[in-house]
Amino acid sequence: MGGLVLFYYPQETIKEVGFTATKKIGNAVKRNRSKRRLRALFLKYSPKLQDGSYIFVAKQATPDYPSSKLDYEFQKVLSRAKTIA
Repeated sequence: MGGLVLFYYPQETIKEVGFTATKKIGNAVKRNRSKRRLRALFLKYSPKLQDGSYIFVAKQATPDYPSSKLDYEFQKVLSRAKTIA
């Protein structure tokens, strides 16, 4: 089970991003923590990403994943979508 899902829509010269976490994850603290962690990873990889719209959906395990595993999952979804250079 992955820690996140990516929806990618290619566009020219626009890089938009959205982060979402449903109530299935837990209370507001856990949802916000999940989104903060995904935001930090996006900032880390954004210079290498193609232009387009990105929507990251946090899964139930996202707030509890160790940083290294979440980083690996983030790279994996970006490479599957062929958006990372």
